[in-house]
Amino acid sequence: MRKLMILLAAAAACLSLRGQEFQNIPSRWKWISDREVVFSTSPTYADSATFSVTVPSYRITKGVHAPDKYSQFPIRPRGAVNLTYSPDSTKLAFTRDNDLYVADCATGAETRLTYDGSDVILNGYASWVYYEEILGRPSMYKAFWWSPDSKKIGFYRFDNSKVPMFPIYSPRGQDGTLKQTRYPKAGETNPEVKIGMIDLDRPSNIVWADFDPAEDQYFGIPFWGPDSKDFYIAREPRVQNTIDLYAVSVADGSKKSIYHEEYPTWLNWFEGIIFTDRGLYMSREFETGWQQIYFLSYDGSEFRRLTSGENWDVSLVRVDEKKGDVYYLARRDATTRFTLYKADKKGNITALTDPDLNVSSVTFSPDGKYFVCGVSSFTVPNQLWIYETARAEQAWKGRKIAQAPGRAYDSRAARSAFKVADNAGPDYDPSKYALAQTISIPAVDGLMMKAYIVYPLGFDPSKKYPVHAEIYGGPDTKYVRESWRAPSEKNQWWSRNGIIHITFDVRASGHNGRAGVDQIFRNLVATPVQDAVTWANYLKSLPYVQGDKIGIEGFSFGGTMTTMLLLEHSDSFCCGIAGGGVYDWMLYDTHYTERFMDTPANNPDGYKVASAVNHAASMTSGVLKLTHGTGDDNVHFQNTLQMITALQSNGKQFELMIYPDGMHGYSGAQGTHSWEADKLFWLRNLK
Repeated sequence: MRKLMILLAAAAACLSLRGQEFQNIPSRWKWISDREVVFSTSPTYADSATFSVTVPSYRITKGVHAPDKYSQFPIRPRGAVNLTYSPDSTKLAFTRDNDLYVADCATGAETRLTYDGSDVILNGYASWVYYEEILGRPSMYKAFWWSPDSKKIGFYRFDNSKVPMFPIYSPRGQDGTLKQTRYPKAGETNPEVKIGMIDLDRPSNIVWADFDPAEDQYFGIPFWGPDSKDFYIAREPRVQNTIDLYAVSVADGSKKSIYHEEYPTWLNWFEGIIFTDRGLYMSREFETGWQQIYFLSYDGSEFRRLTSGENWDVSLVRVDEKKGDVYYLARRDATTRFTLYKADKKGNITALTDPDLNVSSVTFSPDGKYFVCGVSSFTVPNQLWIYETARAEQAWKGRKIAQAPGRAYDSRAARSAFKVADNAGPDYDPSKYALAQTISIPAVDGLMMKAYIVYPLGFDPSKKYPVHAEIYGGPDTKYVRESWRAPSEKNQWWSRNGIIHITFDVRASGHNGRAGVDQIFRNLVATPVQDAVTWANYLKSLPYVQGDKIGIEGFSFGGTMTTMLLLEHSDSFCCGIAGGGVYDWMLYDTHYTERFMDTPANNPDGYKVASAVNHAASMTSGVLKLTHGTGDDNVHFQNTLQMITALQSNGKQFELMIYPDGMHGYSGAQGTHSWEADKLFWLRNLK
């Protein structure tokens, strides 16, 4: 759920051109050598606007064509799903009808690797709960992985035969259709998983990893060792407070434990690992209350921490083993912004980009001596820079000093960085737009909560304004992120209509490390609801806020929060729009729900109090609007139907908008209709 909402939020940001206020900038780049990087607005790197920059001269060459070597598949086997090149690009692996195949790129000859695929046995194709919660939607259900030597394939085999079937009805056509998904809800049976490894020199011989598939367990995203002899598997039990990492032998399937971790609440999977010849580098959060970077040797004999301090949302970028330097993105200097850091072998941590600007992405040159990054803030449109790695800190500091009159600085260091492109045109004037600014307030226990607030243009503090609030509220999911949001009809609408907009996070959103996120364990909504009320009380304390006109809106987990707030705290929020929410945690999937709530058998009272359907009788006033797409395969429409039943049974009035076949987020005509209907709702209830 969290990953999907972040993708939806990112997709909503668009680039607008208004005369010379804003100008197009490249959306992608790649290094084609140690000293040349290509920038483009096209994924083909072959459009007329593609250009390259050569370092260290920063010479620009226009009209460059640099398409990927393998931009198209040389063969397309019939019915192939998730075609994936081998590392040496000589073969393609894919699934067909839930069996795994390999094809030779030169001849097109196919080799079938599994033979028992069916509607319930899936070889190399993920069961829904793994797709949604472990492998991630970008995987497109792919559950097979090439070895580095291109001679072996590891795959997951899912047995869905005991997983309950959930029907999703579509009204299309004369008789409608029914889509059936194996979807395990809280407390229900998960798919059984077997892990297979195949040496393509002996394709008929599947070596199975030494795990008991009948155990109640989960497996994370696997990875191969650099010598292709071991397949590394992370395992968690059904109660996700323990994680083990095993090296599984390709030869006989035997496993060796190389890492074990426990935590009182829950543990996240390994993500963004960097693999080297000596071992792996990973980010974990079990020790200091914050995320730290660790080195683990492949045999498990060496394990050491490399960083300290308040790191969060760590993303490893590069490791220089000769120097002992680790480069990583993290929210460290500010929890609302990413900065690029270097941790050296002594544990010293250096900011290589300006912590006042959010870094959106970083790509190092192959030799690591230069890097490209995108930076922005709420008021600084997107910029692309090239930095010389060794002088990056001096460069950004030198530029800041140069901006202060009368200050001396090292001009050579400042000039070692090069601005490739700037979204801001010569006529950009931030004062013409209603732009966000960050604020913070303490929660009841003193932990700080972040928000961004947007005041109407021409704001007069002597007047009273209604407030539109946006919330997500789910664990470790920040909505307050200080990056550029291009002015648009949507984000400027509040200002034009004299409404203050605020997006706020809660203690569990991730700004406070584990001290914040752990507070939602075994009750996903109690602390976030309390925090939302704290925000409402803060807003009411402001002399320019119309305290009886504070509305709230959220989607997915935010829909859950909005509904709970209107049911229990309509004295804090006068109205709200709840989209695609979970209203009974028994109706959401096992992996996500039980990670935070424990199992229903272990925590029946927690499930009862955290489910909105059990609070319908508490609603005393306020206007609640529910929306949902009937085709939603993530948070089922069933949630809203049961919420409707609870409200009707308790004699509570509400508004409702249904989007036939709509998914978890509305698009196209439905998206337009939703926005237009929402505007009418807010004008009716806030103005």
